[in-house]
Amino acid sequence: MDAISRKHVPLICILLFFGFSLLTAEKEIPVTKFGQNVGGPTMTFLYCYSCGYRKAFEDYVNILSEKYPQIKVTGGNYNPPGMNMYFSKMIFAIKILLIVVIVSSYDIFGALGQQTPSWWRHLVDNKLYACMMIFFVGNMLEGQLVSSGAFEITLNDVPVWSKLQTGRIPAPQELFQIIDNQLQFGDKIQENPDFVK
Repeated sequence: MDAISRKHVPLICILLFFGFSLLTAEKEIPVTKFGQNVGGPTMTFLYCYSCGYRKAFEDYVNILSEKYPQIKVTGGNYNPPGMNMYFSKMIFAIKILLIVVIVSSYDIFGALGQQTPSWWRHLVDNKLYACMMIFFVGNMLEGQLVSSGAFEITLNDVPVWSKLQTGRIPAPQELFQIIDNQLQFGDKIQENPDFVK
């Protein structure tokens, strides 16, 4: 019995690592807030972080803070639809598990009483190549699952722009016109007279 336990210690360690990686909390992308006015209008941007839209969000924050200094602007990640986030976490855990098993040269098939296939021997013999390929293919799959392509804008919790519906990010002049139209019936916000159009 003692020999069997020693034989399975690496497998138990790997399974524990795999379990902990599934249980860990997902990486939260912090909500960013710009503006000091608590009681005024609030504009919220939800964007696809993995698509690289954070830079566009920051550009819009700078433009909006110049033209409408009274508007509080917040932004955050637009979560992917459905089960995509869970599938992405599962792929991450499997990727890490495979890399650990390959680097440790643990014979999974031998532990299960099966003959080791030639493709598995090839992976174990070429650790660097195998781990790099698993890492990059896993990252590609994870990225595809969490990429929503979203750049959604709301003003006072009213949707004013959706990249998912229009297929594009609004031009600054379009956004200014939308803001002016939305705010003409609500709180009057004066443009910054020093803003250069």
